[in-house]
Amino acid sequence: MGSTGVAPAAGQDADDERRDVSDAVGVAVLGACAVWSLITAAAHGGRPEGVLLAVLAVAAGHAAGRICGSLLPVAAPGAAALAGLGLLVAVPHLAPGPQPSAPLGHAGAAAALLSLATGAACCAAWSAGAAALRPALGALAAGITVSAAVVGSTTGFVACTAVLLASFAAGRVRHRGPALAGLALIAVLVAGGAWAVAGRVLPPGPAAFLEGPLTPHRIGLWQDALALARAEAALGVGPGRFGELSRTVAASPPSDGKPHSALLQQAAEQGVVGVLLLAAVFCWMLHALWRTARPTPVALTAGAALTALAAISAVGNALSFTAVTAGAGLLAGLATARPPAG
Repeated sequence: MGSTGVAPAAGQDADDERRDVSDAVGVAVLGACAVWSLITAAAHGGRPEGVLLAVLAVAAGHAAGRICGSLLPVAAPGAAALAGLGLLVAVPHLAPGPQPSAPLGHAGAAAALLSLATGAACCAAWSAGAAALRPALGALAAGITVSAAVVGSTTGFVACTAVLLASFAAGRVRHRGPALAGLALIAVLVAGGAWAVAGRVLPPGPAAFLEGPLTPHRIGLWQDALALARAEAALGVGPGRFGELSRTVAASPPSDGKPHSALLQQAAEQGVVGVLLLAAVFCWMLHALWRTARPTPVALTAGAALTALAAISAVGNALSFTAVTAGAGLLAGLATARPPAG
């Protein structure tokens, strides 16, 4: 009888060790993001407040998700999904200050928030032990997807649909590692495509095809960001300084002063190290989902939602909104929280 208690204890110790490693990596990566923004700001007189706020939002959201996910594994992600939808309805612009005209604006942030809310609803459905709750929570996820179409967010509708389909498929996946690697590859391809468009390395046909939905104005911002990144590859021009140095921004007021691509903004304002740190944050979240003791469908659903956010951020301005960065940390925390006892 003594041996029956040894295996669970050993498994719990291994789980705790994996969680400790993942937590240590997360603290190191987020801390490095904050420190590097201060270094680049000191070098060129930039404004690191936006980066520091984003780091704080991710950390706070992740901590809240870990706590609430352990105590209320079904209610917490369900409430988070409703909160995301409610926030989008109550605060259409998601942030104060001047709003750039269409097609830039806050559309990317709205799409990102909807995809995170859909992922949270699906995670709640997979965590529900009662069979009666799963259809209701699945209906909530479908309702959020439909609401994206109702509010006119085509990107949000596509992203929510992708998260919903990925969540359905996650129930048939036994090994989460290859699936999470595939999600990482999708994010790399989208980011590489944005970089290729900015660098004008695509053939004329695909370049002309992408210019319509992306718009010449956005592509002009990307080209300015890439030019600044090439000029200051080591430290960048300093956080928050893209709007001061971009000719496209100066020629088209009002503007939020952003290049509308997280990847290119990091490259322009914080150099190569900034890009690597941004990628490290995403990889840390996927690694935490790989090591979590939560069921595979929960991990893969959260991974799909975070990948949708990464793709939207590669071609938009989503990460400049505190609600989005806090939501990303919250979803990652909910999906990696310690399962409740029993």
